[in-house]
Amino acid sequence: MLGLMQDWQLTLDKVLDHAARVHGGSEVITRRTDGKVYRTTYAAIHRRARQVSNALLRHGIRLGDRVGTLGWNSERHLETWYGAMGIGAVLHTLNPRLHPDQLAWIINHAENRVVVFDTTFLPLAEAVADKVKVEKWVVIADPDQMPANAIGAVCYEEWIAGESAEVAWGQFDERTAAGLCYTSGTTGDPKGVLYSHRSNMLEMLMAMGTDCIGISAHDVVLPVVPMFHANAWGLAFAGPASGASLVMPGAQLDGPSVYELLDSEKVTISAAVPTVWLGLLQHMEANGLKLPHLKKVVIGGSAVPERVLRAFEVDYGVEVYHAWGMTEMSPMGTIGRVPAGLKDAPLDVQLAQKLKQGLPPCGVELKIVDEHGTELPRDGESSGRLLVKGMAVVGSYFRHDDGTGRAALDADGWFDTGDVASIDQYGTMKITDRTKDVIKSGGEWISSIDLENAALLHPAVANAAAIGIPHPKWDERPLLVIEKKPGASVSEAEIKAFLDGKIAKWWMPDAVVFIDAIPLGATGKNNKLKLREMYAAGELTVAA
Repeated sequence: MLGLMQDWQLTLDKVLDHAARVHGGSEVITRRTDGKVYRTTYAAIHRRARQVSNALLRHGIRLGDRVGTLGWNSERHLETWYGAMGIGAVLHTLNPRLHPDQLAWIINHAENRVVVFDTTFLPLAEAVADKVKVEKWVVIADPDQMPANAIGAVCYEEWIAGESAEVAWGQFDERTAAGLCYTSGTTGDPKGVLYSHRSNMLEMLMAMGTDCIGISAHDVVLPVVPMFHANAWGLAFAGPASGASLVMPGAQLDGPSVYELLDSEKVTISAAVPTVWLGLLQHMEANGLKLPHLKKVVIGGSAVPERVLRAFEVDYGVEVYHAWGMTEMSPMGTIGRVPAGLKDAPLDVQLAQKLKQGLPPCGVELKIVDEHGTELPRDGESSGRLLVKGMAVVGSYFRHDDGTGRAALDADGWFDTGDVASIDQYGTMKITDRTKDVIKSGGEWISSIDLENAALLHPAVANAAAIGIPHPKWDERPLLVIEKKPGASVSEAEIKAFLDGKIAKWWMPDAVVFIDAIPLGATGKNNKLKLREMYAAGELTVAA
């Protein structure tokens, strides 16, 4: 027997329809690429997104065609998202931090017919144009700011000018593809994760819950996390759905620029990777600044350093939501909240719990297994490969049947995250390492994440990364790479003395090296692959 309720399809066009109808006056504020702040509303974005739809339809874009974007977080990028998805096209966010050859490979693999890009990415578009089969390039710009270009790109404003706002949105199955995002491809070619309207709607509803991000119409949300990074962690959907005002930071993601928007726009919720928050906190500490409006920050992408957690929660009174997820999970996996059983525990106990990756919301299942696939106990001590299932978890990669063997799940339907983790008695998950980053010394694992977080507590350390280097007796030993704060002075001996007592003695790095800047990957995380290459090439000088 089936239920007798309406078959209301979970398609993303309904999100912006709702925002325009119920929260039409709520603002979307953008710092554009010229540095000027531009203000609009959900009602205006809704109208212009429908103009984008008609511009795409006029070009011949139909259900399932891929439309690429190379854009910062902005109101016009948001219009392009909904304009493409509303007619059943697949919105493909391209990561501009990738190498041009890798970007060209992704555009060709996805078969993007149209690419909409910000003016700052014109050199990148021109670099790949003769390697791809894109039919139309569109520059996000006003007519008087339109740059000269060699690829025949048209002006966004002229492209949609005169187009009607009357267009049929939706009217397709909720399992229709909505978005496409490729993994960064640190090993092998990038893999495409193809989201459906249903999976993104369910992910959005999950993220809006009180024990997740908990966005409401009373909030002002600053998504520093880029829209090209795993759905901007769902904020490009949850913002309009809740009616929260959105503040789009554009290309300026440095500490002073982020602080200016947090303060001037009275932002209540923000989200970014740890490197952004480290830059913000350094700016605030150097200038004696406060955060009178901010209530919570979402920190994900990599583990939150303890000093960042303590700075926000203890020094500034801002609640930290430590999030973990993956492109393949849309990306919500867990949120680092204090379990109900610890609500009356001392602050240090609660903060130690919040340093873990957190609890899965309803809709995400987790388990850890040993090398034989046997599930391990949830005792907080046992660690193993982290497997996941869920309503917004990848089932297979885009074009996985093209001979590459990229079916994503095991025989029981679990996705292997590539992380090594433990789960405690409260159900809280803690990542101890990435499978490819774990340091195995004398048959025992050393957590590079815990070692890095211990180093980040030193007041002279701006960033830290631990990698394994070959050792004749122990197979691998840890090398700690340090990026110092501007003007700070610290020695290898001082770092090791600081770590003494904070980590197991056998975890103590064999060497500590200092470099001007730790290389970051395409999503803002420490690029340990690059560091290992630098070590192998002799660029990281390590005393014998």
